[in-house]
Amino acid sequence: MTPAVTKLKALHPGSWHLSTRLVVVMLALLTVICALVGMVAYTTLSVTANSQLDTAVQQASVRTAAYYTGSPTQRDPLDARATSAGQLSAVLSDAVVHYAGILAADGTRKQLTLADATVLAALPTDGSFVDKTLTLGDYRLQAQAVPDGSILITGLPRTATEQTLSTLVLSIGLVSLAGLMALGWAGTAIIRRNLRPLAQLSETATKVSTLRLDAGEVALSARVPDTVAHPGTEVGNVGSAFNAMLDNVSHALEARQLSETKLRRFVADASHELRTPLTAIRGYAELLSMTEPLSEDGQVSLGRVQDQSVRMSRLVEDLLTLARLDETRNGAVQGASSATKTTNVSPLVMEAVSDLQVATPDHMWTFSVPDEAVDSCTDGGTLRQILLNLLSNAAKHTPAGTLVDTTLSKEDDGSCVLKISDNGPGIDPEFQKIIFDRFSRADTARTGTTGSTGLGLSIVQGLVEANGGSVSMSSSPGNTTFTVRLPGRPRIPGPPPPPEAK
Repeated sequence: MTPAVTKLKALHPGSWHLSTRLVVVMLALLTVICALVGMVAYTTLSVTANSQLDTAVQQASVRTAAYYTGSPTQRDPLDARATSAGQLSAVLSDAVVHYAGILAADGTRKQLTLADATVLAALPTDGSFVDKTLTLGDYRLQAQAVPDGSILITGLPRTATEQTLSTLVLSIGLVSLAGLMALGWAGTAIIRRNLRPLAQLSETATKVSTLRLDAGEVALSARVPDTVAHPGTEVGNVGSAFNAMLDNVSHALEARQLSETKLRRFVADASHELRTPLTAIRGYAELLSMTEPLSEDGQVSLGRVQDQSVRMSRLVEDLLTLARLDETRNGAVQGASSATKTTNVSPLVMEAVSDLQVATPDHMWTFSVPDEAVDSCTDGGTLRQILLNLLSNAAKHTPAGTLVDTTLSKEDDGSCVLKISDNGPGIDPEFQKIIFDRFSRADTARTGTTGSTGLGLSIVQGLVEANGGSVSMSSSPGNTTFTVRLPGRPRIPGPPPPPEAK
């Protein structure tokens, strides 16, 4: 999967795994909860701390006012008793700031700047608490009138309150992050553990999806484990229903296989029984044509009987061949790839092409074989039948003048590759999907007038696969190619190599 596809998939939560989505949703909810708890805690502490600061400023203001107004002579407000470090005191009289200063931690006095004095002069004098930023930091200030008509300004630094709130925010953030990481790890493990039955159910369904259920005997043994298919839970109910469905499918496949077996046995038996009467019909027809004087119409009718009996005999032989292939589908037929005898395919190709060239001179026939022998672990009779079926198929379903080329080659692994191509009009794409099925006929797919039983290519596929090979086809207007691959010479293990001299 490319990085672009991975990134695109990550942007669409609908394509995520269920466990991933559950973990993300859980972490999102926990994040919201942590954020709400943090906001409530921050707001509560902020209100409490600011209230305490207001009380401290109010108390400092009362003490400072009592000290400042308690003597007939004006005194510096910072000299009042119980003045805490960092306290600001100033007197505003006739719009002029006097005694403005801050008590340092070492007991010394720090003077305010002109900019600070301008800020203090603009404070409301109704006794309300105001936060201002001065050159020495943030302060909570209160300005109130005293009996002599001047304005006494008292303030305390906000540094401690701000540090407390910052520490709270940092603590909540770190604790929340650690909690989310721990809960994310634990939640992932718990969710995956609880979703493991779904994974086992998916694994069973995947195994079943890869089985060939369309034909042949199918051993549908895959089942969801009993620990997963225990009814009572959502996943258990699904697993139990899935096993019940597989049991039903298995019974249906057994019934289908039994029906197919009976049908094939009937076809084989019927084909075998038809050989004797067809042979008699052909024999008597030939005897009549040689011994009895018949009219011209009688000769024509008798010729039709002979032609149709020959056609029926070929159909019966094809059905018997397919029946034998069905019976030996799981074993080896004569000349199978497990045999030790091999056949040189080159002379068979030349003979088959020569036979078809004589039988259908209206087509152009060419072939190409290598100089060296091309061996195959398939007996000559089977190879001859494969060649004749493919070549006659090309002759029947292409118009006169079509070029049919047969090419034989040998692969590096020793396998035999046979290609039969023609430059006819091609095969309909829809018919290509079923071209190897039995009794599949589509004379309109390729130009031709000769009828067929639709068994030739099925026999070719059966013979090739029974001998450990494969057959495929590709078709487009002007180029149709059937490719047959068969195992080459069998490998006979020889004696082990002698040990190297030391």
